Amino acid sequence: MTHTPTPAEHLVDLLDLERIEVNIFRGRSPEESLQRVFGGQVAGQALVAAGRTTDGDRPVHSLHAYFLRPGRPGVPIVYQVERVRDGRSFTTRRVTAIQQGRTIFNLTASFHKPEEGSFEHQLPPAREVPDPESLPTVADEVREYLGGLPESLERMARRQPFEIRYVDRLRWTPDEIKGADARSAVWMRAVGPLGDDQLVHTCALAYASDMTLLDAVRIPVEPLWGPRSFDIASLDHAMWFHRPFRADEWFLYDQESPIATGARGLARGRIYDRAGNLLVSVVQEGLFRTLEA
Repeated sequence: MTHTPTPAEHLVDLLDLERIEVNIFRGRSPEESLQRVFGGQVAGQALVAAGRTTDGDRPVHSLHAYFLRPGRPGVPIVYQVERVRDGRSFTTRRVTAIQQGRTIFNLTASFHKPEEGSFEHQLPPAREVPDPESLPTVADEVREYLGGLPESLERMARRQPFEIRYVDRLRWTPDEIKGADARSAVWMRAVGPLGDDQLVHTCALAYASDMTLLDAVRIPVEPLWGPRSFDIASLDHAMWFHRPFRADEWFLYDQESPIATGARGLARGRIYDRAGNLLVSVVQEGLFRTLEA
């Protein structure tokens, strides 16, 4: 019987870069009906490239990245890694993503040798939320509202590497967004197992972290589903990894936007496991330009 790869297996394959020199890697960019390559894909692949040049005994503890130009779907991306520092406790790598001779993205990642701290604390999650099993999938919400799922969305849902369930039901009309806070929360997990390599889980989560974070900026302005009134692009992205995790188990992505001004919106995210342990902190700024009528 022929094995049909799961969306998670497709994601692992997408993150499996080809090494073409000691510090140079090539990544695939699927041919999709998108104007630009998904930013989470580029961030995840760049982090894989950085990790492939380390000894593997130091997990990623932070990354800082800039999206410089839109990538073209279907065109390979080359990742050049600079070995900035190999210290006793920390390793630093700088990655430049190049497509057709132009730099489209750069990333600096830091890796930290695990060690015991002298103290530990964590603020509790901002609110209690329902379990993911009690919430509908995005596809189910769309089916309920539209009376069915358009074929284009059906195909997209089948390929989606992460299952997403919004804690607050989606708002569909301008009336529903009146007075809405710039906050959003989703449960997410990879659609299928990702294996046991922690770097794969870290890079997969970097991919997922770009999927919904800017939703928090849009929520007070327009419904998340339906025609957009803005052209949206990620500008920069930062992540801090606090604890080990599995991206193929449910995690809560709590998101908020403290400010939007000057055609830019800032979003912050906190990623928790089901026990309420803070796993990852995320900050991203996006560009929001009104579409021409």
